[in-house]
Amino acid sequence: MNLDGKKIVISRTDSIGDVMLTLPLCAWLKSKYPTVYIIFLGKGYTRPIAEAYSFVDHYEDWNTYSDLSKSEQAQKFKSLKIDAIIHVFPDKAIARAARIAKISVRVGTSRRLHHNWTCNRRVSFTRKKSELHESQLNHELLRPFGLTELPSLERIIETTRFFKLPKVTLPSEFMSLSEITILHPKSQGSAKEWPIEKYYQLATKLADQGKTVVFTGTKKEGDLFREKIPKHKNIIDSTGMLTLDQLIVLIGKSDNLVACSTGPLHIAGYVGTNTIGLYSPKRPIHPGRWKALGVNVSIFVNDENCQLCAVKQDCFCIEEISVGRVEAKLV
Repeated sequence: MNLDGKKIVISRTDSIGDVMLTLPLCAWLKSKYPTVYIIFLGKGYTRPIAEAYSFVDHYEDWNTYSDLSKSEQAQKFKSLKIDAIIHVFPDKAIARAARIAKISVRVGTSRRLHHNWTCNRRVSFTRKKSELHESQLNHELLRPFGLTELPSLERIIETTRFFKLPKVTLPSEFMSLSEITILHPKSQGSAKEWPIEKYYQLATKLADQGKTVVFTGTKKEGDLFREKIPKHKNIIDSTGMLTLDQLIVLIGKSDNLVACSTGPLHIAGYVGTNTIGLYSPKRPIHPGRWKALGVNVSIFVNDENCQLCAVKQDCFCIEEISVGRVEAKLV
């Protein structure tokens, strides 16, 4: 299908990191079809991420559809005059609405049962056992639009330059900060985590050197560790204080960010901050599949050949990554 002058929806209604590993699809589509109009369908809170990417023309919030009937959801789709939709994250309700709306081209993976009756272009590939990065696997869904060969990870990383910082102002207490290292200890349960005590150790070492350390996270995450953050004039707790737009700007202003496999790590990679990712080598959560994209990204695992991870047993080898290894990679 030639998409020049057409409207296409990229549907990815899950987390920040997943959205960021989907954005390169927009770059490929615009490179092949310069006049295509790209609508990114997400769940509200990821709006600042999608809107920061130069090739997203419009953000559509699926949350505004949640209280509507099936026919009303389809009618909203019809009002957008969509020509094609790609279900990167398979959501049965969205796929159903697209079918009822009679969107001409509806693309989804063949491995979801509901796509057999909701999608008229089904692409066969597997994520679970693949050696490819998630961003490469997402490109499989572009084959109905002329993709013949998956791009290299290096080529995909080049597309991160199209991510621009939002034009928002930071709270006054953050405006004058310099030599910032962001520590983002939690992942909302999406990843294996480095021990919070090691974040405290790293924070203290950096603060004693005169560096500014900012702990980030949601209010709920901050409630888990806020009281034990070391008391130091150079250590700041920002948990629950920043909007996502402001967090993106703060990450862009910072020298370093340290985190496990979670959204802010992916943001740091995109904006060019020195990004330190702490991962488990266990499949399918290993960095080969989920590492952050960017030109200044360093990835640590404790032991690439961890025997427990190799047989997919529960393992916490990420906890053994030393503070010294992480500190040595900071700028």
